[in-house]
Amino acid sequence: MYRQFLSTVFTSTIFPIVSALIASYCKCLMFVLSWFSPNWLSWNNYSEGMLRTVEKKILQIVCTPYRSFFVDIGPTVGPTDKIWTLSFNTESKKTPIVLLHGVGAGVALWCMNIDPIAATRPLYIFDMLGFGRSSRPNFSKNCIEAENEMVKSIEEWRKEMNLDNFILLGHSLGGFLATSYCISYPNKVKHLILSDPWGFPEKPTDSPQVPFWIKTVGQVVQYFNPLVGLRMAGPLGPWFINFVRSDISKKYSDVLSDPSIISQYIYQCNSQHPSGESAFHSMMSSFGWAKNPMVRRINKLPIQIPVTLLYGSRSWLDHSATDIIKYKRSGSYFRLQIVTGAGHHIYADKPEAFNQIVIDACNYTDSTSDTSDGSN
Repeated sequence: MYRQFLSTVFTSTIFPIVSALIASYCKCLMFVLSWFSPNWLSWNNYSEGMLRTVEKKILQIVCTPYRSFFVDIGPTVGPTDKIWTLSFNTESKKTPIVLLHGVGAGVALWCMNIDPIAATRPLYIFDMLGFGRSSRPNFSKNCIEAENEMVKSIEEWRKEMNLDNFILLGHSLGGFLATSYCISYPNKVKHLILSDPWGFPEKPTDSPQVPFWIKTVGQVVQYFNPLVGLRMAGPLGPWFINFVRSDISKKYSDVLSDPSIISQYIYQCNSQHPSGESAFHSMMSSFGWAKNPMVRRINKLPIQIPVTLLYGSRSWLDHSATDIIKYKRSGSYFRLQIVTGAGHHIYADKPEAFNQIVIDACNYTDSTSDTSDGSN
């Protein structure tokens, strides 16, 4: 009883004060640095050439031949938007699969998944608008409008690629946008695969089970774009990534001779104008939850679209999307896969398990297509 009382007092009184102080400190620090060291804050080592080089080095481990190119989607959000795209095994007649990454990521982080998934079907991966090597337009500050702009960019990309229908896989923010896309364009998606998707449940009023550091980060990033610290670090950006998330590079240590290249890639992807990151900031209530969560409209997802949901057993993300999908879409195909030992980044933590689950979901799609219409 006493412990519960202390927890309640901390959550309702002390925690908000601590979070506000940290946020105020960060604002003051940025102001002081901008006054005394304007060159430090404006320092930017981003280079299109460097990003291209680092991406190419990471993708050297991929054996499947591929084509890389910009897809011109016109004035979708900005005046001349282009989406950086990689395509694999496009001669295959099987149902294509399209992969959408999460916040701060890019095409190269799928490097351990490409060969197995592309072995039997067309595979397309791209830097979502506002991320990686794609264009960096200014998205709306309104959460619904920003989401719609992101979804529209995916549809414009599909049109330019002449894809009639496909399997759509989204990780984290990519899972949220993939679901939103399916609701808006249900006739284009034959199977929705969600890998630790963000933005499904309502934000809880009280969540004492969430670790203190996540609560603190969540409170602080309400005032800033999530990766502002990386850009504030200036020339120490890659070091900052390794310091904060040393595990990211280690995930690729079995396939890359120099795993530190991953932090260089992430830095180059995110030291630019934070366009997609700002769109994410507009859509989030706090770091772990969306202002317009998917629970409010998942029932609009047509019952005929199969859903495969992957979670890492060690992921910090709220896993209530399972119940949301089950009970809001009863009677439709739904398969839950929990990957033991994986965290939020299942595709990199346990690539073999991730790849097999994705391949099985794709094969299920092909088998049901064969039965229903004799195609593929």
